[in-house]
Amino acid sequence: MANMNKPFGLRPMGNLSATGAQKQYGYQIADNQSGAIFQGDLVVVYDGYIIKYDAATHTAPTGVFNGCQYLDPTRANKPTWKNYYPGSVDITQGQIDCEVVDDPSQLFLIQAAGTIAQADIGKNADPTASTTGDTTTGISNATLGTPAKTAALTMKIVGLSNAPDNALGQYAVMVVKLNQHQYGSVGVAADGA
Repeated sequence: MANMNKPFGLRPMGNLSATGAQKQYGYQIADNQSGAIFQGDLVVVYDGYIIKYDAATHTAPTGVFNGCQYLDPTRANKPTWKNYYPGSVDITQGQIDCEVVDDPSQLFLIQAAGTIAQADIGKNADPTASTTGDTTTGISNATLGTPAKTAALTMKIVGLSNAPDNALGQYAVMVVKLNQHQYGSVGVAADGA
């Protein structure tokens, strides 16, 4: 059976310390920040706020976005929780709080954009640019880019997800770890820029 082409960004699945616990921390998104951020998108702390990670311009991600909450100014400041940040939310009260899975040891599942072979395990890859996501579910459409033996790429391919309907080849779902991390031991720029 062929793998399905149904991207979902990065989905937490345990960590290298074998505790299995998903660790996330609260951050803020700047008032009226443009651009949507979907659950499963890589994010980075920049100038004190969470923004969407871009492998071309940022040094290392902080983690993976896992939803946000704020008082929605378009709904009479009703408390609102969403899987995604829709972009350009001009709050009039409070702040835009978000959750980020930010443990440097966290493992994630991600669908490959193309074909993955056994020889790709242990290589690194950047995410594909996630410009959209599903506004109904709030889920990202980011995928795993082309594997390479390049140290500066964002994710390390750890292995193949052992789901029964998953196999190496096109659109394989892989287990990855962030190869570069804002809280990593090697040290990165102060705010991920």
